[in-house]
Amino acid sequence: MTVLETASMFRLMRAGLESGTPIQSEQGLAARDWLSSQSKNILETQVQLARTPAPPFQERARAELVASKLGPIQAEFDEVGNLMAWLPDRSHDTDLAPIIIAAHVDTVFGPETPIEIRRIGDRWVGPGIVDNARGLAVTITILHALRDSKVVPNHPLIFAFTVGEEGPGDLRGVKHLLRPGAPVRDAAAFIAIDGSGTRRIIHHALGSRRFRLSLHAAGGHSWTDWGRVNPANALGDLIRQLSQLRLPEDPRTTLTVARLGGGTSINAIPTESWVEIDVRSERDSVLASIESQIREALAVSASAEESRHDGALKTQVELIGERPAGRLSAAHSLVQAAEEATRAFGEQPEHAVSSTDANVPLAFGIPSIAIGAGGRSGDTHTTNEWFEDTDGAVGALRALHILAATAGF
Repeated sequence: MTVLETASMFRLMRAGLESGTPIQSEQGLAARDWLSSQSKNILETQVQLARTPAPPFQERARAELVASKLGPIQAEFDEVGNLMAWLPDRSHDTDLAPIIIAAHVDTVFGPETPIEIRRIGDRWVGPGIVDNARGLAVTITILHALRDSKVVPNHPLIFAFTVGEEGPGDLRGVKHLLRPGAPVRDAAAFIAIDGSGTRRIIHHALGSRRFRLSLHAAGGHSWTDWGRVNPANALGDLIRQLSQLRLPEDPRTTLTVARLGGGTSINAIPTESWVEIDVRSERDSVLASIESQIREALAVSASAEESRHDGALKTQVELIGERPAGRLSAAHSLVQAAEEATRAFGEQPEHAVSSTDANVPLAFGIPSIAIGAGGRSGDTHTTNEWFEDTDGAVGALRALHILAATAGF
């Protein structure tokens, strides 16, 4: 064993899991013991995955790499590119609803971002080294641990390697997975493995709505046609209004003017000006209220510009992203299982709100959480994202602990 693997096993024994673990079967214990020795393999898989680009809507190469690492495990791609694996295989007959374990394949970085993963001291550095190469590597290894140890859970497990979790992907993979009428819409629970850490339990989904607001006019020459309505003027007034909106502190709500543009030349009145806005809140009803205020501000800005100059402005509001909010009670058995697993490895649970694949099942009433996959990290979503393998396989063992308590094995 390496030093990290020995430390992981020591923490496992110190936690008293030999007597207190929810893992009861001989096969489950074998899976746990094998998993505790896999820290080096998990890290190697993580680095390999991180070096395979997976921009939004271009995740296939990395998904194919994931598929190759599943070996004989039955897996298949769905219509949008999610890779699905089953334990036991799909021929297993049971009346119990499945439990979904999800890890997203994509990164936040577009195809223009060079992917260079390098080691600097104790850290691995580079875009996507953590989010979500770490989650993928741990999820793959857990699946192998269960299958190779011949674990047969009471609830069937579906391992979903999803596309489109980040940014413009707008959770498209998990939205398709849980679409109305989908065969897994009746899932008993949903666990997302995302990023690093062994403390956080995300059971409160941060909702968001993203808009592209645009104003259109006839445009014209900056000298000979001066006096016509100018979409850029109205856009400036709109941004001023948005900056002055009173946002609730409880639930916490944010509004970010993220991108803006328009026009074709320095000496022309633009025919179009636009702005993209990100609104986030812990409650869907607040998002709906803020959307109404945004639409009203756009109408006021357009009307004010029309009253000062000649011509008409056409406005457009395009919803370019929507992530539902949701909450699972901290008293729910799934959250309690995550708390127990966290304490079992000597950590204090931290309840958190975030936006993950778990947003969608939470909105549909499916008990859901998101957890980290171990280690430490920082500078997430930057090209200097970094990861330190501080605790070996503990993140994977914690996830296994939660699965055992939830699925039963």
